[in-house]
Amino acid sequence: MKKNFRAAVITFPGSNCDRDMAVALEEVTGEDVFRVWHGDAELPADLDFIALPGGFSYGDYLRSGAMAARSPIMRAVVEAAGRGVPVLGVCNGFQVLTEAGLLPGALMRNAGIRFVCREVALTVENNQTLFTAGYMKGQRIRIPVAHHDGNYFADEATLDRLEGEGRVAFRYAEEVNGSARQIAGVLNEAGNVLGMMPHPERMIEQAQGGIDGRALFESAVRGLVGA
Repeated sequence: MKKNFRAAVITFPGSNCDRDMAVALEEVTGEDVFRVWHGDAELPADLDFIALPGGFSYGDYLRSGAMAARSPIMRAVVEAAGRGVPVLGVCNGFQVLTEAGLLPGALMRNAGIRFVCREVALTVENNQTLFTAGYMKGQRIRIPVAHHDGNYFADEATLDRLEGEGRVAFRYAEEVNGSARQIAGVLNEAGNVLGMMPHPERMIEQAQGGIDGRALFESAVRGLVGA
């Protein structure tokens, strides 16, 4: 792998998984990660990867992720994604990506109106992507979730398009939050933006209870810079 893999983690007021995300990236890449504040207007130059972490940006006022999506740094994130820079949004980061228009659909209040915090089973729906190439299609993995507004919604035409274009990356293998068609993670049309509610950064070493999330980060690194 080349040296100086350049990844950035965005921190918003209320983010609480930014350190977890940075540690996961540093563990996999062996490189320091740029920590970028939401009020910054620019990203570091020549980034290979951008991550939007979980948490409760701006206290989840209005809709979850709605205020964060209008932070100054998000203009730079949208521009970078448009240039093809890979962007991963996890949990609140997924919510921010939908609110910013980088991904279709919306994340609504969980069915049952309860916060869900546990490991869940996922199936890998598409392993022909930058983020999922380290998995087998149909592989069943376990990843933690921790969210109150993770119920993925889109109209039927959008859902059909996501399915038909292979843009459903992960699906819940069990009922979790009421998400349409059990969708847990979706991609943009170009395949360089992934939003998912489960937390792969919490499953990268055995001390965390398993390593099912590690392949996502390793897949991205191999795809970008090689081994």
